[in-house]
Amino acid sequence: MILYIDLFLDRLQYEKRFSKHTVDAYQTDLRQWSEYLEPFALENVADVRHTHIRGWVVRMMEAKTGARSINRKLSCLKSYFKFLLTRGYITLNPMQKVISPKMGKRLPETATEKSMVQLLEEVTFADGYEGVRDKTMIDLFYQTGIRAGELQALKTTDLDLSKNMVKVLGKGNKERLVPFGPGLAAALQNYLDARKTAFPRCAFPDLFLTVKGKPAYRKLIYNVVHEYLSLVSDADRRSPHVLRHSFATHLSDHGADLNAVKELLGHANLAATQIYMHNNIEKLKKVYAQAHPKAKNKDDKA
Repeated sequence: MILYIDLFLDRLQYEKRFSKHTVDAYQTDLRQWSEYLEPFALENVADVRHTHIRGWVVRMMEAKTGARSINRKLSCLKSYFKFLLTRGYITLNPMQKVISPKMGKRLPETATEKSMVQLLEEVTFADGYEGVRDKTMIDLFYQTGIRAGELQALKTTDLDLSKNMVKVLGKGNKERLVPFGPGLAAALQNYLDARKTAFPRCAFPDLFLTVKGKPAYRKLIYNVVHEYLSLVSDADRRSPHVLRHSFATHLSDHGADLNAVKELLGHANLAATQIYMHNNIEKLKKVYAQAHPKAKNKDDKA
């Protein structure tokens, strides 16, 4: 059965300009989907019905796949079948009768302010270029809140150390300018000096390089953050996204305007940013419970 998966992925990559990371994730989801369909021996992709998709969802739930992962795969299928419908490969969209599993609200995991101070001011990093790179990388994540893919894509020319700004290419190829503090500006200059000393003839414009002078790759970036966060945090997640969450949460905790946090993070709308207000709301609840006379139970009165 021809599923037109390659055509769909080409559209994502070359027309929609999705990142390689996203295209790879869609490719994995669609490969799993096509493997599930094999026993049904369907003659044409137009023969796929909503019952096949529901069956796949049940299979994943039985395998203890989380609701978040299932919904991501269903989101992939929604885009995929919409593409097939637009191109005329199908006349009915089977996703219209598929209901996504409900997800419980999961608050973003963060590192505490104390642990970040400990990491950036007390932890000893490796000697030489590698240690300077790793510390600068973590500091940049924490002070700007950029995504792992955005950091990986940074070029040396994206830095403006005279204005303490970095130009970031975000989702949908949208550029944004993110400010940072003078301490990070000094750290970046120190890193650039170390980079030039270690690789005086480097032809790559990429900001961060491996110890062999090649552009840093996604797994390297993840490993660096995971290794050093593990020294100061016992949280389940110790990834670059935890630093992004920490950046936004700490801004919110200190009274930053939600719209400003949205712009700094590169979110398309406020809905994605509002989750960082949770800590503030919890603090307000505690203040109310402790201070307002009507918040106390009658039994609590002296």
